[in-house]
Amino acid sequence: MIAKYHVEYGVPFAHGLQKDDYLTDDPVTAEQFLADLLERGYRVLGVKHEGVNLPQKDTDKLLKTAIGLVATRHLCQSLGIKTEEVRHRFGTVA
Repeated sequence: MIAKYHVEYGVPFAHGLQKDDYLTDDPVTAEQFLADLLERGYRVLGVKHEGVNLPQKDTDKLLKTAIGLVATRHLCQSLGIKTEEVRHRFGTVA
C-alpha cells in the first residue's frame, strides 16, 4: 500500500547530502514534519501524494502552512504565550 504523503528530504553534511524519505497518511503530520525540516535547515527535495509528485502549487501550500507552524513555535517561545494567543494576535497557523 502506498502512503498518501511521501516527503523526500536531504540532510546536509560536509561530504554531501544524505537523502531520506518520510511516509505518512495524515496531511497534518506531513505539514508538521515539513515544519521540522524547515526549522532544522534540511533540504525539501519533493513531496508526493499517493505516489505522484504534487504540483508546485500544492507543495507550496503545504510549505506555507509549515512556515506558519515554525513562526508560531518561535513566537510562543519568545513571548511566552500559547498558540491560541499567537493565532489571535498575529493570525499565524497554530
